Amino acid sequence: MNLNLKGKRVFVSGGTRGIGLAIVKGFLSEGAHVAFSSRNEESIKQITKDLKKEFSDSVLLYFVSDATDPEKTKDVFESIISEWNGLDIVVSNVGDGRSTQEPLQSSEQFESTMRTNLKSAEIIAREFLNGNKTGKGSLLFISSITGLEAFGAPTDYSVAKAAIIALSKNLARKLAPDIRVNCISPGNVYSPGGSWDEKIQKDPERIKKIIDSTVPMKRFGTPEEIADLVLFLSSERASFITGSCVVIDGGQTVGFH
Repeated sequence: MNLNLKGKRVFVSGGTRGIGLAIVKGFLSEGAHVAFSSRNEESIKQITKDLKKEFSDSVLLYFVSDATDPEKTKDVFESIISEWNGLDIVVSNVGDGRSTQEPLQSSEQFESTMRTNLKSAEIIAREFLNGNKTGKGSLLFISSITGLEAFGAPTDYSVAKAAIIALSKNLARKLAPDIRVNCISPGNVYSPGGSWDEKIQKDPERIKKIIDSTVPMKRFGTPEEIADLVLFLSSERASFITGSCVVIDGGQTVGFH
């Protein structure tokens, strides 16, 4: 299937590891022009160096920036738009599920989690809309199945991810028909160095039992599988899809609906 993404101008936040990096690579492999950001300067420089070897003919921009900082994010979007004269596709991918396990986190922890997961999405959406000269495009948020049901994930994280789904649906209705807005809610996704990798290192048998008993497909998802869905939803092949929250979780939420 030809997704017609060649030459599309794309921005991905949090693009240096896991799902974000897979999304960046996916768009590059389709011939898109890709800009991405991360707070970690050393990491993003090394990854950019590696990407330029793998995708030698690609157009690639990188930015050391914190997506929760409105001014820095504004600078990123202004730089991209100045360089490329616009943006076609924006993927808001910044998120962090690490928190504490009490029923309701401290106000400081709750605020920190909301800033990382929700505020970053709001800022990115705002800057995309502010700099959108054509009034057209695709905006996509990465949420989580923890925003759909109570699985025992940290309360603050679940609330933030639920809010992202609400944000995407409201924007989809209000920005149609010219800008499509969608959301993806992944289940358990494994990547080296990720949170599940850390848990597996500590107690592999316990994690295997959790996955076998809660996920009908009896395995983790991969970042590449999430990226494939991102690419499709961002493409012209998905031109009639907006306001959707697409679950990709190996069947984990089937029993909840």
